[in-house]
Parts: sequence; C-alpha cells; structure tokens
Amino acid sequence: MATVEYQRIGKSFGAVTIMRDISFRIEDHEFVVLLGPSGCGKTTLLRMTAGLEAVSQGDLMIGGKRVNDVHPRDRSIAMVFQNYALYPTMKVYDNIAFSLEVAKVPPAEIKSRVEWAAATLNLTPYLGRYPKELSGGQRQRVAMGRAMVREAEVFLFDEPLSNLDAKLRAHMRTEIRQLHNRLKTTTIYVTHDQIEAMTMADKIVVMRAGKIEQIGSPDDVYDRPASKYVADFIGSSSINFLPGTVVVDNGGPAVDTTTGRVSVEPSPALKSGQKVVLGLRPTDVVVDAGGPLAAKAILTERLGHDAQLFCEGPEGSFVAVVDKAARFSEGAEVRFAIPPSKVHVFDAETEIRI
Repeated sequence: MATVEYQRIGKSFGAVTIMRDISFRIEDHEFVVLLGPSGCGKTTLLRMTAGLEAVSQGDLMIGGKRVNDVHPRDRSIAMVFQNYALYPTMKVYDNIAFSLEVAKVPPAEIKSRVEWAAATLNLTPYLGRYPKELSGGQRQRVAMGRAMVREAEVFLFDEPLSNLDAKLRAHMRTEIRQLHNRLKTTTIYVTHDQIEAMTMADKIVVMRAGKIEQIGSPDDVYDRPASKYVADFIGSSSINFLPGTVVVDNGGPAVDTTTGRVSVEPSPALKSGQKVVLGLRPTDVVVDAGGPLAAKAILTERLGHDAQLFCEGPEGSFVAVVDKAARFSEGAEVRFAIPPSKVHVFDAETEIRI
C-alpha cells in the first residue's frame, strides 16, 4: 500500500483561490477522514488526489512519488462516489468487472477478482441482478466492489453514505471500516457527518474555508479542540458556549459569565480581564443544586438511554444530558456544575484554544 502526502497544496479556479498551503501526511494503512461543511474544500482535495482536478500549487505525493501530472488511471487509486455511478444496463457482475475488462485483464483473473469481492461484500447472490433491483446499501457495496477489484493502493470515498437512511448508514459505517481492516488499505474518506468521522477514522482532518483547523485522532479533536470552530463541529449534542472574563486570584483561575463564575484549569496563558469563550459539552455538565450555572428548563427530549434537557440562559440556549428519569418543570430554574478539567477555554477574539 502507500503513503499520501500533501506538500503546500493549493487550488485556484481562475483568479479565485479556494485553498492554499494544505500540508499533512497520511501513513500507509491509515484511515483518514476529511471533515467539514459544504464548501470547505474537502471534496476538492479528494478530487485532486484522484487526479480529477488539477493541483494549482504544491506537490501531491503517493507512495513517495510526485503525481501532480500523473493520469488518474496510473495513480493506483480507486474511488467510490456519492451517487454510486453504476451502469444501469449492466448486471452487478459486469459493473464490478468493467474496469478490469477495459484494462484487458485476462477473463479468468477477472472472474476470480469479482467473485472474491462479491464474497467479501456479501454480494454473491446478487451478481446476476441489475442495479435497479438492489437496495441502497447493496448498490453502495457494488460500488465498493468495483473499487476493490482494481487492487489499488489508496481508496477514496466521497460522502458514500449520504444517500442512505440513518439505520443503513450506521450499518455501512461498520462494513467500510471492517473492509479497511481486512484489506489493509490506505483510505481517505470525505464527509460532513462528524459521527462518521468519530466512529471510523484513525485520524481526522477538520477543514474550514479551504484551510485545516485541526488534525488529530477522534479523541484529540473531541477532548482538546484546537478552536471554537472545531469544538462546535465535533460532538453530539452541540457544545454550549458562554462568553466571559477571566478572573485570577488566590482561589485559582475562573471565568465570570452572565450565568455565574466557572472554575477552569490553571494556565499561564490566562490573564485577569481577558475576554474568553467557554465551551461546555452537554455530556460534561451535571445538575447540581449548588452549581454556579443557572438556566430555565424549556424541554426534555428523551433518547432511551438518557435525555437532553434544553434550557434558556442569559446567553441563549443551554443543553445538558441528564438521567432519563429526571423530571423538570417548564420554566423552573436548574443549576449546573462542571469539573474544571472539562471546561474548554477559547480566546474571544481569535477563537483559538487557550
């Protein structure tokens, strides 16, 4: 398999530059997710990797070789598209075999590879069917099988699950990750869904407006988000933000907010009077009658294993994950506490983690 390295990659369309100085490395056998909202540049970066878009700046390396000017068919990559891109007039067998037939691979080897891919993806009973006779998940597996038989060094996935329902997406997440583990490929996966990123990736590249906000493991980007943007994008339910002012005294550092004073972990970067924004994850705050934070209960949304309590505070909405047996009257004041180690502090101006 192969490493993939982006060395100061940039992309322009005419006079408009949408991406510049993208630099990071994907190791052999690694599963990396490019994560971000629509328009952040993640699909453009994937298409440049595939050779479907030209690189305007920098060097794109696959397996240690510069491939900026290498034709897509010679890059040893295989791509699975969002819309599956299956041939409707071809049966499953022929869809999977098509690229091999074009490459003039011997028929016996084509048969062997197709049967192997079908068996791996549980498609053997469907080889004689047309795409219209398959479910969404089965069509996605056909697209994956077509990529597998090429024996590529790098697999590229462009939001492959966005057209599936929620239950099938969860199932296919598991299938794709298990397939990656079995084939030991290098995989680059594009999505705007942070749940897909958190559950599948070895490493997440969080992107915003053509730039990289943070690179790290799922635990890294969740536990220590590098910016307010990353903290907001990662995590379900969404993180709560409270603006405030740093107070440093003998009792240790704290932040005064309109809801109350919140203790934070000591840091030499914290200065009295500094304007900051606190990030409080709903799973980290706890209901505490003596807690420093107060909000009015609005609605409890029960999720089976627990519940989300939606409140209204001085700075707007506030959400906490609570025990499903807890009961709160609408309009009642609820007080919350949070351990200092769970409080994320961001500079109010730069929005960078302190």
